[in-house]
Amino acid sequence: MAKLIRNTMTALLAGASVLFLIMNVGFADTPKKGGDLKAAVSQYPRHFNPAIQSGVATMGPGAALFATLLEFDEKWQPVPYLAKSWKASDDGLTYTFQLFENATFHDGKPITSEDVAFSLDIVKKNHPFGIAMFAAVDRVETPDPYTAVFKLNKPNPVLLLSLSTVLMPVIPKHVYGVGAIQTHPANLQPIGSGPFKFVEAKPGEYFIFERYDKYFRTGQPYLNRIIYTIVKDASAAEIALKRGDLHISSSAGMRLQNIARLKTFDHLSVFQRRDAFGPMMYLEFNLRKSPFNDLRVRRAIAHAIDKEFITQKLHQGLSVVATGPIPHPSPFYASDVHKYPLDINKANKLLDEAGYPYKTGGIRFSAGLDWYPGDIDNQQVVAEYLKPQLRKIGIDIQLRPPADFPGWAKRIASWEHELSMNGVFMWGDPVIGIHRVYLCDNIKNMVWTNTAGYCNPKADEAMKNAGMEINFDKRKALYAEFQKIVTEDLPLVWTHELPYFSISHKDLRNVPSGIWSLVAPFDKTYWKDGKEPK
Repeated sequence: MAKLIRNTMTALLAGASVLFLIMNVGFADTPKKGGDLKAAVSQYPRHFNPAIQSGVATMGPGAALFATLLEFDEKWQPVPYLAKSWKASDDGLTYTFQLFENATFHDGKPITSEDVAFSLDIVKKNHPFGIAMFAAVDRVETPDPYTAVFKLNKPNPVLLLSLSTVLMPVIPKHVYGVGAIQTHPANLQPIGSGPFKFVEAKPGEYFIFERYDKYFRTGQPYLNRIIYTIVKDASAAEIALKRGDLHISSSAGMRLQNIARLKTFDHLSVFQRRDAFGPMMYLEFNLRKSPFNDLRVRRAIAHAIDKEFITQKLHQGLSVVATGPIPHPSPFYASDVHKYPLDINKANKLLDEAGYPYKTGGIRFSAGLDWYPGDIDNQQVVAEYLKPQLRKIGIDIQLRPPADFPGWAKRIASWEHELSMNGVFMWGDPVIGIHRVYLCDNIKNMVWTNTAGYCNPKADEAMKNAGMEINFDKRKALYAEFQKIVTEDLPLVWTHELPYFSISHKDLRNVPSGIWSLVAPFDKTYWKDGKEPK
């Protein structure tokens, strides 16, 4: 607890200048107001309420529309946002937040502690990560309009992170508190609390936000508008960025070859993100089915996969070899885990020991391999590589191209698969995004849960204890134990960490680069000359 309080005090001091949340890239010019930012997004959001919807399609624009209690810097430290200060009790069961008193919603109503309490209740009950983030929160007390007191029934080390940019937007109780939240009309025409307000949208094509002039951070935001254009085709996005028709984009939905070409354009900045999303790609075994319920078979397959070939050749050096369930950017990543270096001879020996000898035609057994549709470089290309690679150890891989996402999701959720390429996001903390894949009680007929059917009580115990441990060093040790257990059991073969990039015009200043990257308020971003380049 002492460390948590010390970190909080550090964050408060740092909060006097939150410029480390952004990428200054050495520029010293004074921020200027003016200009539009034209952003490419690959899909139109189902709605604009990130309190009840996960995924960057909603969370991205939601971060500009809605403020949160905290932001997090590049060093994973919390800094003030709507909360100007906070403190934790010694037992970790009470957190008291003091709100800025000049913050208002886009209809001019003040943002109060009642809105914070209401928002947490909505997120806890409706957001896909709500229980993982806030199960420990018993209630939020509101002794005055600008004090929110979180009362916990057990320690929750992920609480502060869960109150940051993408995970718990503060929404107005007086708007969303009337009517059913899932079908509320404000989900499509939101009344926000952030630096930009919703003004216009054409579903499937674009949506537009403009500067909220009564935003509580004086003088911000600097941009006049953010114009989001739906660009589903990666090549079309590349051309628009090259021509200057669009100014900023994530690499989501792009091929790596698009990224390589974008790097050659002098007017663009392309940088690889190592952020809190933590996307992990892996080969999933269905442990209910033979031969994948045999650890020797799983280890043989792991030894037959050349991860360096995947990252260096298939991905042109743009992805990172995955060594276990927690990605490198996480402060809980452990390198001391069970590893399975490329060793075809060892793989063959393990399969012999498991009782799967070579048969006529040099085949030991056959297996179907599915993959998540639409992600060619990270899913399809790797799956196609595994067919000839696993043939080297006598496994005949039958590729099963998915017709569409619903078809793939139904097959995996029904546990009909033998092997499948798959992946999850960490969403900032293992409690939020990683536990779901390994917990015994999360074996569900739902994608992105424990569809492999893995269960080890020792791993469960490590996750449970880590999910309540406030002391950082002790928590890190628990996750190191968890990673050792899981990499020894090998319910999955972790292949690589998904490469994400941010692409922006070089005249754009203070491009967000905190742990949530472009899923950010954009309140500090501005054009060098106060207008977009022509």
